[in-house]
Amino acid sequence: MFEQTFKNIDDILRKEAGCASELDYVEQTSWILFLKYLDDLEQVKKDSAELSGKEYSDIISSEYKWESWAVPRDQDGKIDHHRALTGDDLKDFVDQKLFPYFKNFKAEAESADTIEYKIGEIFNELKNKIQSGYNMREILNMVDELGFRSHAEKHEMSHLYEDKIKNMGNAGRNGGEYYTPRPLIKAIVKVVAPTIGNKIYDGAVGSAGFLVEAFEYLKNIHTLSTKDVETLQKHSFYGKEKKSLAYIIGTMNMILHGIEAPNIVHTNTLSENLADIQEKDRYDIILANPPFGGKERAEVQQNFPIKTGETAFLFLQHFIKMLRAGGSAGVIIKNTFLSNTDNASVSLRKQLLESCNLHTVLDLPSGTFTGAGVKTVVLFFEKGAPTRKVWFYQLNLDRNLGKTNPLNEDDLAEFVELQKTKADSENSWSVDIADVDTATYDLSPKNPHKKDETALRDPREILDEMKALDEESAELLSVIRGLL
Repeated sequence: MFEQTFKNIDDILRKEAGCASELDYVEQTSWILFLKYLDDLEQVKKDSAELSGKEYSDIISSEYKWESWAVPRDQDGKIDHHRALTGDDLKDFVDQKLFPYFKNFKAEAESADTIEYKIGEIFNELKNKIQSGYNMREILNMVDELGFRSHAEKHEMSHLYEDKIKNMGNAGRNGGEYYTPRPLIKAIVKVVAPTIGNKIYDGAVGSAGFLVEAFEYLKNIHTLSTKDVETLQKHSFYGKEKKSLAYIIGTMNMILHGIEAPNIVHTNTLSENLADIQEKDRYDIILANPPFGGKERAEVQQNFPIKTGETAFLFLQHFIKMLRAGGSAGVIIKNTFLSNTDNASVSLRKQLLESCNLHTVLDLPSGTFTGAGVKTVVLFFEKGAPTRKVWFYQLNLDRNLGKTNPLNEDDLAEFVELQKTKADSENSWSVDIADVDTATYDLSPKNPHKKDETALRDPREILDEMKALDEESAELLSVIRGLL
């Protein structure tokens, strides 16, 4: 039911002049789903309060409840077409009353860790792009048929929302920044193995995939006490995100997975000066896939001891600084980080090896990230002791990865199992840091079990990278033309 409804909504939004891509479809579907979710959440909370003999104070006033404006009903429980707004009347109500009402929640909320504050933040970032009130009426009627009250309904809804984020990621370069393959995230979470009570952080949170999967992991491996539930809800998951759409989707994704007031902040993480970070700011676990290929301005680079324009390298410095002594991290980064010879790359590898135990490197195949055109690795490290030995695992698959043939959990099963003992295999080996050249700190993954391995790159990988560079050039030219 959910899946077909999503498809029908997308079909309507494709006819909307204000919605140009999958990114817009996700954004516009999100705010409507969110208001229906809130309506069901309020009803569940009200029922629960009544059962325990407690008072319940409504979050949303009567005029703006779903049943009042979205789908008013008659005495028989059917849509009251006399009271249900449509056309320009509906659009005007949404733009002039509904959005301003919810925007005001941010200013009136008691604190930032409340669902009221998050509602206000979301609607301050959002804009209604559905220009036809008739299209909106159709969408509201469809969404009204969805329920979010049972565990099964919430699970199906969160799963399909993840699919929408994935489709958005496949829609283009910008959308791809928000999506990391879920099988990869699950494998990283299993290796890092957070526990309840850990403070878990992603400073490039995107669609909050890492935080969501960490939440699911902790829920599934523990029998949760009331205190555990409160800890997971309020004191476990933290994120920062620069881009508005990603911030909205990440917040929504966490809420739909059951975290009512996500601790996600809309800010540019790299604008923080590392020198200002104190012990109270640090985290036990860091899980992240910082954007790669970005370039940061000189004033942003001034916040970091190792100056570089490469966004991902600045994020890695940030993560090392933000990790508590004894804390663990799993961070995705371009594989060229392990071998680049520029001063910044060499200095950063030296810092990582000297201040952290880089115990594991997962070398991923080309095509892991659909359309990205670059190869990546995952760095697993612990803060507080220098690296003595690095265990490498090279993921070698018998197929090419792509949009129609993505990475799956079975692909990573051997890695997760072997990582526990860091055993040697056809795909894994260890390197003593004492044997690494201290002039370059080159950590290129060279599998000693594959003697016929050649340094030549896969032609498809080269073509993918050329395509990505062409897209970057076209985007840059478009910006330049806009300035002329």
